[in-house]
Amino acid sequence: MKSIAITKEVQSALTPNGVLQDLLEGNNRFINGNLEGADNAALVSQTTGGQFPKAVVLSCIDSRVPVETVLDQAIGDIFVARVAGNFENADILGSLEYSCKVAGSKLVLVLGHEACGAVKAACDGVELGNITHLLSNILPAVHLSADEVEGEANSSNKEFVAKTVENNVKLTMDRIREKSPILKDMEDNGEIAIVGGVYSLHTGKVEML
Repeated sequence: MKSIAITKEVQSALTPNGVLQDLLEGNNRFINGNLEGADNAALVSQTTGGQFPKAVVLSCIDSRVPVETVLDQAIGDIFVARVAGNFENADILGSLEYSCKVAGSKLVLVLGHEACGAVKAACDGVELGNITHLLSNILPAVHLSADEVEGEANSSNKEFVAKTVENNVKLTMDRIREKSPILKDMEDNGEIAIVGGVYSLHTGKVEML
């Protein structure tokens, strides 16, 4: 059971690859029903004076993908930025930059998931209130997938949806590097890594892209 929060000294000694392996090991514990567990009261008291998370995860809002749980992370371990469709915008980029440049996180993980509702809606060209603008961020992935997958380019085509989920993660990673010189420089210098994965609703496993 985890009862000691990450300190600045511990965070500083971490490497991007080491953090990624830690998250994947946590995911394996989740899959195998062997969660580490945490003394939340102890962690709460230790983190009142500051936080030193090891990573920031950009994920979808989907209720079936509780990020800390599926990666078996405790209070103070990771930042989580959530938006339907797990894409970047100016506010998300600012949050990622804060996580890494200011607060010292070593990893940016863009985490998509199987059968994403936002991706399906984008595939079907849904237009509804502010959702229309939200889905416009996913359309580049839809268009890319239409050139890569045979069959209908809508949510009835499971292969098309799956490819769009993957492409959305990959394009989001590309745009993070393009739109954030801060994060790109940090990655180029080996201070952080920007990686992507897709969570399976059927197995609970995170598959890295």
